[in-house]
Amino acid sequence: MSDTVSVWIVLVAALVAANLPFFTRKVMGVLPVAGRKSLGVRLAELGLCYLLTGGLGLLLEKRAGQIAPQGWEFYAITVSLFLTLAFPGFVYRYLLRRHD
Repeated sequence: MSDTVSVWIVLVAALVAANLPFFTRKVMGVLPVAGRKSLGVRLAELGLCYLLTGGLGLLLEKRAGQIAPQGWEFYAITVSLFLTLAFPGFVYRYLLRRHD
């Protein structure tokens, strides 16, 4: 698999994972929750999705060759990008959708 395909796989996975907490009523799309999911549960799920997406990126980078060292700047940028990718799901859940 080429490096370009790996990058696109991680970006698409990040887009799906960032919006998953806002489009499903289940935790990680699998575990049912009694009642409604609160914003805190959604944010915790968003953090878990960030870690899983980062793990996928790390796996693909390891398969491509040596893993580049990352400092705090890398994580600050990736968290910001992940939150930006989550914006459409947040807008749908809390601003556009009528609550039942």
